[in-house]
Amino acid sequence: MNEAVFSQIAMMVLLTGLIGWMGFIVWDLAKKSQAGKFGTIALFTVLGAGVFGFIVKTVLVEVIQI
Repeated sequence: MNEAVFSQIAMMVLLTGLIGWMGFIVWDLAKKSQAGKFGTIALFTVLGAGVFGFIVKTVLVEVIQI
């Protein structure tokens, strides 16, 4: 395994962990601030939009390179 393959695998694993950790932080924030159902949905919608944008960007870059 060369450095480029290791970097790509490590980035995917660590980014997945980071996204999961951010989800936990938002859930904990909503719980501690008593945001209610609507507030919790709003928080996760905004976070989900950012994650969705990152995934779309990654897919588009891969498609363009092919």
